[in-house]
Amino acid sequence: MSWFPQAALNEGVQKREVFGWAMYDFANSGYTTVVLTAVFNAYFVGVVAQGASWATLAWTLCIAVSSAITMFTVPALGAHADQRGAKKRLLAWTTAGCVLATIGLAFCGRGDVALAAVAVVVSNVFYSYGEALNAAFLPELSRREALGRVSGWGWSFGYFGGMLSLGLSLGYVLWAQGQGQQATQFVPVTMLITAGVYGVASLATFALLKERARPQPAAASAQGGIGDALARLARTAREAGQYRDFAWLMACSTAYQAGIAVVIALAAVYAEQALGFAQTDTMALVFAVNIASAGGAFLFGYWQDRIGHRRALGATLVGWLLMTLLAYAATSAPLFWVAAVLAGLCMGSSQSAGRALAGVLAPADRLAEFFGLWTFATRLAAIVGPLTYGLVTWLTSGNHRLAILSTGAFFLLGLALLRPIDVARGMRAATAGDTVKA
Repeated sequence: MSWFPQAALNEGVQKREVFGWAMYDFANSGYTTVVLTAVFNAYFVGVVAQGASWATLAWTLCIAVSSAITMFTVPALGAHADQRGAKKRLLAWTTAGCVLATIGLAFCGRGDVALAAVAVVVSNVFYSYGEALNAAFLPELSRREALGRVSGWGWSFGYFGGMLSLGLSLGYVLWAQGQGQQATQFVPVTMLITAGVYGVASLATFALLKERARPQPAAASAQGGIGDALARLARTAREAGQYRDFAWLMACSTAYQAGIAVVIALAAVYAEQALGFAQTDTMALVFAVNIASAGGAFLFGYWQDRIGHRRALGATLVGWLLMTLLAYAATSAPLFWVAAVLAGLCMGSSQSAGRALAGVLAPADRLAEFFGLWTFATRLAAIVGPLTYGLVTWLTSGNHRLAILSTGAFFLLGLALLRPIDVARGMRAATAGDTVKA
């Protein structure tokens, strides 16, 4: 852990705690990499739904439903975690839920659309809960001036976890194909591998990460935890003007994360449907993307602390626009590989920058609640982005190129919504709680 200075951490925080926190990114990244990006999405479209004309739309609907559930529950979950000082305890429950639901995916074969849909929805909801709760620890660990670096450490470490799950899965798939096995035989095993890595790696988080939050007085009111949480969210809505820069960040995040959600949920589908990639080719491609993402998140974290989170996020959105154009123009594998590696660099950088900026603008005594609101924005994006892609393919009789081109509009909108954010004003609101006027 000598690769980052103790001076970047808050007083009393040990490096091993940051390692434990980053290990959660390491643990859960395999879920997004294998289930949502590289393996199960294409398996759902081509095998579970048997390549039906509605298959891509059905996959995007599963993502949309899980995201809608998360949207309307995670802010209250975050408020409840703040009031009870229970981020770590809730993180344990949500981790177990995602691991078990991922195991459920192993039982999905040809024609099992209903079972697969339920397992995807449940696993993605619990994954999203865990992502929000873990992110809420970031401002407790890092000094404000080092949030970009510490967030980048977590994201970059996470991509190595994704590569571990994907690498083990790819190795097994290559062996299984050599034995003449079909996708219905080897894809379920990759789900078990992913669940196993998630569960085992997350143990480091629960062993090393401390719960610093303390129960707040509101937790003792007669309403009880959930009632208090909802009342607290209502108060946050009434105080929206005070946290206007955080509100702009939510709007911006919804826009650009919609485009990122398309890449996460549909990259493998696009590669196979538009360019004819085999499943092993797609897995190798996603493996390379994870390498680029890890490097981008780690190195970019230092750069964003130097130039500012807002400017850094804007630079990544320009990169996403270029990626979209390259993917649209690609008619063969080499150019699409270039687009995919660029997507990896932008993925790690933009995700890290967004999380760090949310940490800067969130009040210190309401971290889980505000990161719950940030997750609300990202889950709304996960509805809008993939559904837009799915609808475009459905309305154009499977034109995946036009669907990927339409994704660029989300990054353009994100750039426009980034402009009104005043980081200094938002920091004053977060630290002082005074009404801030434009």
